[in-house]
Amino acid sequence: MTVAIEKWGGLIGGLLGTVPSTIVPAAVGMYVAGGEDALISSMSVVPFGMVLNTLFLGAWVVLPRFFTSKRSPLLLTALTSLLLWSLLGAAMIFTVDGPLSGWSESTTALVGFVVLLVVAIAFNLRPQEAPKGSKSVSRGVLVARGCMAALAIAMAVWLAGLGQPLLAGLASVFPAIFLTSMVALWLAQGPTVPQGAAGPMMLGGVSVAVYANIAMWSLPAYGVIVGSLLAWLVSVVGWSLPAFVVLKRVHARAELNG
Repeated sequence: MTVAIEKWGGLIGGLLGTVPSTIVPAAVGMYVAGGEDALISSMSVVPFGMVLNTLFLGAWVVLPRFFTSKRSPLLLTALTSLLLWSLLGAAMIFTVDGPLSGWSESTTALVGFVVLLVVAIAFNLRPQEAPKGSKSVSRGVLVARGCMAALAIAMAVWLAGLGQPLLAGLASVFPAIFLTSMVALWLAQGPTVPQGAAGPMMLGGVSVAVYANIAMWSLPAYGVIVGSLLAWLVSVVGWSLPAFVVLKRVHARAELNG
């Protein structure tokens, strides 16, 4: 994602760089480790987890305005956004496992998708400038990003095997890629590039919720290979590509009016 944003700017890199990635092996691992019930329970909370990630990215747009006069605005933004994600994640698990426990998994996943859609669209009603990067992100940062993503997948599979599907679903969408992408881009390009990419990343992240809704049905029905491929194709063709076309037109219209 960081490389895509560098080369093509926040609009293309942020949106198309958020097609389902870590959720694919995570879903396969949860299905193999915990069975169909664990998969369905875990995937049902993924859309709400992506709502948290959208708010996490929103924090990277809003918080730097309050930390500009501080000594370490990047560190403060990263820590505050992670704290926000953790608190909202705990509240989400409590809500889904408590007041909303009477809902079916499919209902929970669908409602989460609708909430995510509304939040992502709201953040993109006024598109920000999404420039390309002028400097390369180091290989070390890219390796760190991959390691954090792998750790999130491993944690999700481990929790599913322990019979904790809700926590596994939350762990599978831990914003490891979002966090390392925003930090890496900030360090290499300054705050403007990651902030411009945040909106498209939010909208692109809806594809993960689409994947989760499809995977709940496709993996048990067609197996891990065909089922994963089907869910991925539906999420990319049905959401990522149309969202890219629409968002590109919105940005073009904003430039003409600006």
